[in-house]
Amino acid sequence: MELCDNYAQKEDLRKGRVFAVHGWHYMVQPDRGDSLLQCFSRGKKSEIAVGDRVSFKIISADQGIIVATDVRRNLLFRSDQLKLKRFAANFDQLLIVLATEPYFSEDLLSRALVAAEAHQLQSVILLNKADLPDALPLARERVAFYAKLGYWVIEVSATNAADATRATLAPLLARRATLLLGQSGMGKSTLVNLLVPNANAATLDISSALNSGRHTTTFTRWYELTNGGALIDSPGFQEFGLYHLTEKQLKGAFPEFRSLLGACSFYNCHHLYEPRCAILDALEQGRITPMRYKLYTQLLREARQSIVRRTR
Repeated sequence: MELCDNYAQKEDLRKGRVFAVHGWHYMVQPDRGDSLLQCFSRGKKSEIAVGDRVSFKIISADQGIIVATDVRRNLLFRSDQLKLKRFAANFDQLLIVLATEPYFSEDLLSRALVAAEAHQLQSVILLNKADLPDALPLARERVAFYAKLGYWVIEVSATNAADATRATLAPLLARRATLLLGQSGMGKSTLVNLLVPNANAATLDISSALNSGRHTTTFTRWYELTNGGALIDSPGFQEFGLYHLTEKQLKGAFPEFRSLLGACSFYNCHHLYEPRCAILDALEQGRITPMRYKLYTQLLREARQSIVRRTR
């Protein structure tokens, strides 16, 4: 356990999980008790994320102070050259929500998959709005490539086949904490409302308590499910920077690279221009697609920019 100060050693501390974060405000679900508490963190800097297990001290009927966080199993976040944006911690799998329409970004999908691979998280691709016959063939064609890479692709229609969608997702969500991730317009909110009947009311209550506005999700939110699992809803996004990943993490985050790693002539091969590079040979032979290799080189540039920025 990481201790913030000596308060963590007092007997009146309680344990709980962070269900929502907005700025310096945290909604914590105590292990004992039904009511969420609005908590604050001691100190000027806090890196608390939704899903964190914390120790807190109650200071009033509905407020507390977080004084310690448990060691995390994992943490997923995105980054640019200036800052990090945390999604959630201590979850089991990533459910990436796409839709047959509007047109989804393959760059965002690929980056989310790379982030998950780099953090050794299981990923499932959920293709929503599968009831739209005109848009479905193209969407299927686009996700077929990722199915060949080994990712599980599930088709649902959260709006027009609600019961079937619930039945399809129930085994996947049971006894696991699942992070929903996707760009705006893919139907994540519809899925959450389908799987968590009181989601709207709970989100509005928390939004009011956190002073974050009473509108579409603007903060990540943890929901407990009746089947022993949990669903973590996150705001839609339009970019997914991975400046924080190292070159070693990137090389291992592409499934099609893995069997070739170590087969290059140079032990420190960057797979960019080196002679007798197994990755470049596979690219030339068509075993690695130009689109995926281009993503690798772009992410490697981002990682190197981040290294330069950190060493100034």
